[in-house]
Amino acid sequence: MSESLPPFVLQLPFLRIFFMGRPSVAIFAILSGYVNALKPIKQTRAGHIDYALAGVAKSAFRRTGRFMIPAILATTLSWLVCQFGGYGLAKNVDSAWIRDTSPLPSTSIAGAFYDLFNNLITTWTDGGNEYDRIQWTLSYLLRGSMLVYLTVVATAYVQSRYRMLIYGILYFYYWKMGDPVIGINIYAGMLLAELTFDPDVQAHVADHPHVYSFLSTAFIFLGTFTLSYPEENPEWARWSTGLLHLGYHIFPEGAEFARYYPALGSEILIFGIFFNPTAKRLLSSPALSWLGKMSFAVYLIHAPLIRSLLAWMLYGCSSQPRSLGKDGNGNDLPPAWIPLTSRWLLFLTMPVFYFLLYRLAHLWTAHVDPWCARATSWVEERVFRDDSRLEKSVLLA
Repeated sequence: MSESLPPFVLQLPFLRIFFMGRPSVAIFAILSGYVNALKPIKQTRAGHIDYALAGVAKSAFRRTGRFMIPAILATTLSWLVCQFGGYGLAKNVDSAWIRDTSPLPSTSIAGAFYDLFNNLITTWTDGGNEYDRIQWTLSYLLRGSMLVYLTVVATAYVQSRYRMLIYGILYFYYWKMGDPVIGINIYAGMLLAELTFDPDVQAHVADHPHVYSFLSTAFIFLGTFTLSYPEENPEWARWSTGLLHLGYHIFPEGAEFARYYPALGSEILIFGIFFNPTAKRLLSSPALSWLGKMSFAVYLIHAPLIRSLLAWMLYGCSSQPRSLGKDGNGNDLPPAWIPLTSRWLLFLTMPVFYFLLYRLAHLWTAHVDPWCARATSWVEERVFRDDSRLEKSVLLA
């Protein structure tokens, strides 16, 4: 797509969201706020505040291990692939994203281990990870989880209706502060968790099913349209130009619209689903539940597989292009990027790639995730107080 050419079908609103990464990050942050707050909110509403606080202390510890250990393993595997030349082809293909996210092998063995250690650290300090750049979100999501636990502790003795007011104030604070990645999404998720157990809200929904069915359907449509906002050049299409002009009125000055719109759209979409029984029933189907269970593993392994397996599937049979000629000094210019042989190859290859991706994600979920959980539990048993371990059966009851 360009300013003078019409968009491809997959660049149209609604369809384009299946190939966008930022809505996925926003949805994951909202669900993180929802899931992490759900149990302690239920306990505080039931008057079991001591159990809620003890559970939050344990959850904060476990959450760190459940995030960091799988990320360390995924980065190490990507590092091994890189050092053995697995990204060599990807570094020369005509896809800018694949090429720019493919690291080069280190120049020495000592340098390779230093690079691994450095990237394992910077993943959590500044989001930098040369071996898997999409892991920049993990430090934000872990920070968001801790924000949930901190808010739960700070509001444990607050009445539920005032607690929801606090969520709204904090949402507005992060909106104005310019944090559309984590801050606003976390508190949208926490508000959703609070509404789950609010009897007045549930009774109102039950008494007005047709009204909420209409409103939730409208929210789902509006949310999906809103989070379709493109990351670049929104002025090239009429529908995104309208959103661009609207953004100047609703977002803080200097805001990055390509982050605010996916966050806002994801929140509208999820609230629409929350009040729509049909949508919730469809999303609870066995197939979609299985896909949801695979999501974290897919997130961790898909980028290294794109740069290695998919790159070889798409470009492995392509011939190296010839030199572009000579420069003004008579030196040979470097050859052009390796082209994709045929678009048909893309359509034939992608189903195979997705099958392999989800097969490997299933193996990761079945074997690696349980090992990470056991490793976290092993550390927990050795660092927690004895009386905390004795309370475990009561808290999990």
